[in-house]
Amino acid sequence: MRFRCRAVLFDLDGVLVDSRVVVERTWRRWAERHQLDPDDILRIAHGRRTRDTLKEVNPRLATDAEISWLDTAELEDVEGMHTVPGAPQLLAALPPRRWAIVTSCTRDLARLRLSTVGLPVPDVLIVSEEVEQGKPSPEGYRLGASRLGVDPRECVVFEDAPAGIAAGKAAGARVVGLITTHAVADLAAADTTIDDLRSVRVRPDQEELVVTIDPAQ
Repeated sequence: MRFRCRAVLFDLDGVLVDSRVVVERTWRRWAERHQLDPDDILRIAHGRRTRDTLKEVNPRLATDAEISWLDTAELEDVEGMHTVPGAPQLLAALPPRRWAIVTSCTRDLARLRLSTVGLPVPDVLIVSEEVEQGKPSPEGYRLGASRLGVDPRECVVFEDAPAGIAAGKAAGARVVGLITTHAVADLAAADTTIDDLRSVRVRPDQEELVVTIDPAQ
């Protein structure tokens, strides 16, 4: 499969950085504090802002104090994080102003996770504080494309969660789903799915990027 685009937009967790163990460890700790079933939370937590997850799980607990506890816990935990295979090579092949990250986490947490695994911080980094509506709203992807000076319909989005795929599609982009945190059946709305980023190649072609993908079997 081959796409031509003007820019590439990446989610962070589960796409560039494999932070699943940290995310799930944090939510399990939080669920234990409130005697909630962590599995119910983890089914929807990936790819969403913390506040949005809390509103869906238990609106009564969607408070600044609980969000602060969760954010602090994640900032203090980097054990077990690593890059998604192929991420360093793919980012190195992209011109700096032709890619961005659009993530549901905070700016401090995004920078921490990128630096922990040795990935570069892009010129355009859209974080939870910058949007009024988190994923599945397309707001973040539209903002990321705008800051790169392109139309979101001229972008390819890489995502690992249903909420993020819905956001990318709603923005008008083509979406590649990574099977890193969800089963392939959960990512059916994506244009194609891949195991990780090792199957992705990119090369500049004048004003465009040519992205070639070997779909997952």
